[in-house]
Amino acid sequence: MNLDIQFKIRNDSNCTRYIRENSHWYKILNRYPEQFNDFMNEMKERYRLRPTDKITDFVDKLEVINNLFSALK
Repeated sequence: MNLDIQFKIRNDSNCTRYIRENSHWYKILNRYPEQFNDFMNEMKERYRLRPTDKITDFVDKLEVINNLFSALK
């Protein structure tokens, strides 16, 4: 695997955890280092780290708070 990719994976705890859970990525990144962006996108989708996921989580939390206040009235 490309040394640059190894550093990127080791410096990000989510990447390290994801590549350990999905070991097929070792082979893919070793053979095709240009697929690192695909790896990152899949990891972000799995751990819900995309901006749309963060917005959705925030909206869900607001709805829970709103329901809590409406139940207290």
